[in-house]
Amino acid sequence: MKKIYALLTLALLFSSNAAKADEGMWLLSLLEKMNYKDMQAKGLRLTPEQLYSVNHSSLKDACIWFNGGCTGEIISSEGLILTNHHCGYDAIAELSTTSDNILDNGFWAKTRAEERKPKAPMSITRVVRVDDITSEVLAKIAGVSEKERFAKLQEIYKELQKKATEGTHYDATCREMFKGNAYYLFVMEKFTDIRLVGTPPQNVGKFGGETDNWMWPRHTGDFSMFRVYVGKDNKPADYNAENTPYKPMHYLPVSLKGVKEGDFAMIIGFPGRTNRYEFSHGVALATDIVNPNIVNLRDLRLKAWKEQMVQDEATRLLLSSDYASIANYWKFFDGEAEQLKHNKVYDKKTAEEKAFAVWAESKEEYKSLLYDIDQAYTVYKPYALQNTYMRECITAPSIMQLASFGMSLDALYNKINKIKADKTKAAADKDKEIADLEAKIKSTSENLIKALAEVPYTDRIKIADKKIMAAMMKMYYKNIPSSQWPELFTKIASKIKNGNSDEVFAKYAEMLFAKSMFASKEKIEAFLKAPNHKKILSDPAFIYLKSHADNYTNKFKPKVDEFAASALALGRKYIKGLMEMNPNRVFYPDANSSQRLTYGTVKSYDPKDAVHYDFITTIDGVIEKYVAGDYEFDLPAKLLELYKAKDFGRYAASNGKLPVAFLTDNDITGGNSGSPVMDGSGNIIGLAFDGNWEAMSGNIHFDDKYKRTINVDIRYVLWLIEKLGGAKHIVDEMTLVE
Repeated sequence: MKKIYALLTLALLFSSNAAKADEGMWLLSLLEKMNYKDMQAKGLRLTPEQLYSVNHSSLKDACIWFNGGCTGEIISSEGLILTNHHCGYDAIAELSTTSDNILDNGFWAKTRAEERKPKAPMSITRVVRVDDITSEVLAKIAGVSEKERFAKLQEIYKELQKKATEGTHYDATCREMFKGNAYYLFVMEKFTDIRLVGTPPQNVGKFGGETDNWMWPRHTGDFSMFRVYVGKDNKPADYNAENTPYKPMHYLPVSLKGVKEGDFAMIIGFPGRTNRYEFSHGVALATDIVNPNIVNLRDLRLKAWKEQMVQDEATRLLLSSDYASIANYWKFFDGEAEQLKHNKVYDKKTAEEKAFAVWAESKEEYKSLLYDIDQAYTVYKPYALQNTYMRECITAPSIMQLASFGMSLDALYNKINKIKADKTKAAADKDKEIADLEAKIKSTSENLIKALAEVPYTDRIKIADKKIMAAMMKMYYKNIPSSQWPELFTKIASKIKNGNSDEVFAKYAEMLFAKSMFASKEKIEAFLKAPNHKKILSDPAFIYLKSHADNYTNKFKPKVDEFAASALALGRKYIKGLMEMNPNRVFYPDANSSQRLTYGTVKSYDPKDAVHYDFITTIDGVIEKYVAGDYEFDLPAKLLELYKAKDFGRYAASNGKLPVAFLTDNDITGGNSGSPVMDGSGNIIGLAFDGNWEAMSGNIHFDDKYKRTINVDIRYVLWLIEKLGGAKHIVDEMTLVE
């Protein structure tokens, strides 16, 4: 055990000169030992204590986890938060109505009283400290079987988290690194009274839409602003009109100096997931099978929704948030598959594994590892689409999402029936258990009402959902082997004649929507007034969903779970072996939504022969792309007026142009959206909001030639706030560095 930990520590702390400066998502608490000298050489002017400190103000305190999926930064002494427009999109959309359409028109609170509380719960989370718990966890997990490992880890986490937060208002979470070769505990402070301060119109915040998504050159003003409110003791508190703005431990000054190629740039954020130590088999699976199916399934939803959204403003507002979310990763999965091929990632992984095989030949612990990996994927491959199709196909239509509550209610009713039939229990015990289950039925019913509010079944949405349902049945029919179908689907498919499935599936979808209570708000509300188990059991949407769920749970989930556990264990051993094989290589852990720092430089690139992309774009490019009335490339009339007058104020660059976006070679992924891009003094120079198309294989392989981060220039953000939004008072709240 001590040997394993010593090996890992050596691998982590070895001179960072062995790694590229722009590659790696580094733990802030380890920077002083690993990266600090290299960062200094590149342009960092802060001390290690100014980057990460437990007892004093540091950059880590200003860079917050935004609503559990993005990053934000505190940019004033009054708890003002800056993040991406697409990170605040849900809150902005739900606060929008046809009579007060802030999504389309923009919004800027003139006073604190005008700042708006979103309807859905929101949170921001600050990292208090990070503890290395590797030796403690590895000692407690020693000898535990792979089957029991997960449960044991949860037990260990619970104990350590309780110990770390006892007597405080903090939360804690344990994070596994290197697939279980290292462990860290993050102590966090979570705030829940978050209010919208401002947003540009979405034709600025989403300018370019899906056409420009993941692309450079980029011209998107991707930002929104919120504020954190707290109790009078400056500690987290539930929403209360009497709450006051948060006084942060640290906030980021805002630089007006601008950027030039080669400038140092660092990003702190909460990157979601990477899999840089993936096997070649996993690359092939993603490239050839999984990603193309996800893309095609999501494409069905997007096309059906778009048909209705362009015809009706109310429908567009209702679906806009879901549409943006689905579309973002629809394009991501498409790009990832394409770039995995283009960047020859499979070949690179294969070469690495061949080198490992040669090294491992004489190592008893590792010599059969690659064979075991090959066997695990060979067994799993025939079932690899089952999980994808349950998530992206069977449960994707809105009617099935609502019918899933029927599944929950059915399970509760079955438990009640089982208790009633149990002759070994005392009547009093039965009554208590049944009462508890009935309370859960009530709670589930209330959640169904909430879900119904989020999926309002207007006629237009029903038209789209019905079309989606029929098209997805056809995709399932084409791509899942008939031997893996549930009995009900086999029965439906038996009606297909001469291979023409369209009519059969369209008729089935029509029947489903005509007869299921989950296709009607009125029918659901009537059911909830007098819940009835028999009514659920006879509902066609419930029957369809349950047939697929039972088929998956009974036949395929055990195979999927077995493969996942096996792949994790094999991956853990593989990383450990790689560390032994490469003692001079610096290893960094995969992203896992924990706070990380990446550093590099402002940098242009050449995507292909005879093509050069500059590192910066300007408002001239925004105007060049402008198409009046277009869903993706329209612009506010006031912005056009400001451009015509060249009214750029103090935000213009030295050449008189207004910067919009710039590139760096920082290593980021999903979850970094909204992360601050900072100069060597810790001043914010921009917000990270996207990656580039040529490096979309980045979650699995870092490409030092093509990998870029697309950032909105902070000068464009400030110009939009002050000039377009007329909200100079918000800019005045910040600390500006000239």
